[in-house]
Amino acid sequence: MCLEKHKVAIRDNNQFLFHFSSCRTLNKITVLEVHGGGKLSPLHIVKMSVVGTVKMVCVGAVALTLSVEWFSWLFRRIWPNGLPGRGPLKEVLFFPTEVACIEHVFNPDSPFPCPCSLPHGVQTSFSRLLAHILSASSSLDVCMFAFTSMSLSRAVLALQTRGVTVRIFTDVAYILITGSQIGAMRKAGICVRSDSGAVHMHHKFAVVDGRRLITGSLNWTMTAIQSNKENVLVTEETDLVQPFIAEFKRLWDVNDPARRHPPSVTEKTDSLDE
Repeated sequence: MCLEKHKVAIRDNNQFLFHFSSCRTLNKITVLEVHGGGKLSPLHIVKMSVVGTVKMVCVGAVALTLSVEWFSWLFRRIWPNGLPGRGPLKEVLFFPTEVACIEHVFNPDSPFPCPCSLPHGVQTSFSRLLAHILSASSSLDVCMFAFTSMSLSRAVLALQTRGVTVRIFTDVAYILITGSQIGAMRKAGICVRSDSGAVHMHHKFAVVDGRRLITGSLNWTMTAIQSNKENVLVTEETDLVQPFIAEFKRLWDVNDPARRHPPSVTEKTDSLDE
């Protein structure tokens, strides 16, 4: 290969060392004649070429890794339950659940592993329930008889921090039970209402973004989650979701404090002993 018609510069440490414009062949080995009286051997050229190639490969590998991580994150954000087009979501969860670390549900993009001693990377019914709740992007309506789970409270408060509109409807007698999270909800600015009827509000359901229903026998308590035999159905079947939306709206409107004065906690507590 002759460089007679091409001027080429060899750069080392950002300094131009050689400028050459001609070549000649000696014993089948190409030697470049460089201005300034020096010569650049083929070995030097190959060495610089290899170093440059290695650098390019390393940069490409880093870029590919970052791209894969970014697309994986984007996929989870857009389709937290898999690809669309497979029909409405339908999932059944059974409890009690295996005790395992749930930090990955709250911080899926954290590069630092949780230091706790619980099993990690385990998907349980409880982690799935948390994931469904945390998938809310605009609204979460909770209609729950008993709410004492700190982990579920953490999930609801996280949504409130993200700007999701949260409403909680509960039984008036259970607002003040030991461990109730209703006080923390109200302190965070979440709107909470309780029933004004003489009987208990025994519903246990939540609606995510007006399209995903979470319902079943499970109270949001650690006893129910870790000890009781319970079930939860998660679905986006419109025919099932809409009646629960209507029921929540009915209860919410009927128990507007501006319209009716709810019964006292003493009245409802007395009915618990019956």
